[in-house]
Amino acid sequence: MSYEITGKLIVRFDIVQRNENFKTREFVIEKTEDANGRSFTNFVKFQCVQDKTAMPDKFNIGDEVKVQFNIKGTKWEKDGRANYITNLDAWRMESVKLSQNNGNSGEVNYNDIPPSDNVDDLPF
Repeated sequence: MSYEITGKLIVRFDIVQRNENFKTREFVIEKTEDANGRSFTNFVKFQCVQDKTAMPDKFNIGDEVKVQFNIKGTKWEKDGRANYITNLDAWRMESVKLSQNNGNSGEVNYNDIPPSDNVDDLPF
């Protein structure tokens, strides 16, 4: 299952080479929401892996971005005790300005539909 969130890019961490074949990178977006006259700010940290580690480089700190991600969870045991970790694995990032300018709002503008050559094209 995939999720998405929009916010301001505030931190880009360095790429970490975990082993010979695996690298990760983290970044953080700031998401502010208003509810009942109060403003709430959350800081959401994402992880990119492998070929996606260069993805945050396309954006400047302070840019509004939309992040698409998956939630991944891992369990491991140490000394007889279970430990859990949850990662938000980002797999796509885009500028909010670009997605707004592309007109991908899902709305149809009927003025953009070309007129029919046949004026009387009703089936009844």
